[in-house]
Amino acid sequence: MSKTMQSMALMVPKSGSIEAYMQSAYSIPMLTAEREHELATRLYEKDDLQAAQELIMSHLRFVIHVAKGYAGYGLPQADLIQEGNVGLMKAVKRFNPEVGVRLVSFAVHWIKAEIHEYVLRNWRIVKVATTKAQRKLFFNLRKNKKRLGWFSNEEVSTVAESLGVSEKDVLEMESRMTNQDQAFELSSDDDDNASASSFSPAQYLEDKQSDLATEVEDKNWETHANKQLANAMVSLDDRSQDIIKTRWLDDEKSTLQELANKYQISAERVRQLEKNALNKLKGVIAV
Repeated sequence: MSKTMQSMALMVPKSGSIEAYMQSAYSIPMLTAEREHELATRLYEKDDLQAAQELIMSHLRFVIHVAKGYAGYGLPQADLIQEGNVGLMKAVKRFNPEVGVRLVSFAVHWIKAEIHEYVLRNWRIVKVATTKAQRKLFFNLRKNKKRLGWFSNEEVSTVAESLGVSEKDVLEMESRMTNQDQAFELSSDDDDNASASSFSPAQYLEDKQSDLATEVEDKNWETHANKQLANAMVSLDDRSQDIIKTRWLDDEKSTLQELANKYQISAERVRQLEKNALNKLKGVIAV
């Protein structure tokens, strides 16, 4: 990785200005599919670092979105984001624009991988989790619990079978995680003599059932579509705008006859105006 790309990983502040960093990241526009493909092609074929920088900068908001899913480990949010940015840079460097997927879908694996490694390196309770099975157990154990507290014998067997580890491994990791939950939840007001009852076991893992790439892409598409519609609506006259709004966009939609009475025209004329307006909107949006 070049020094230019490596320096991008150092953009996340270590102090309280993390909020300013997030605002800055969210202010960077997302790329269209066409622009993303153009930049990725320039990087892939010509090693264009300026194209790489634009790809990275436009996806910083996605790294923040992913990193927030790991907030429950008690680790600094700035560090989680920075590690995720390293994963993003690795993804950008390896991204092939001819594969036919968006960068955000390709990058999610690399972003999560870097954050996972950071969590495992820095959460002392799981430094012993060095094998693939132990890591899988650590990142899935809480998700399989029906409640906080100790597993029942039946739950131990079920989790062990579903994760492909021994019942002994489940019990051992559960014991360590329970102890660490207490250590991590010690508030700044507690002293060294605080009792165990003052601790609150609350570790929150990311939702493995959700597809973050799809969620972000859907949200970006919805925002883009709404913006296009708003711009297209301006091209209509006031009456046509009102017809489209009350017939299609409002929660309580108007009937043709209600609009006919409002504008003192026939219901058929309202239908014609509606059809013409929809065709005009489609034409403007398609441009």
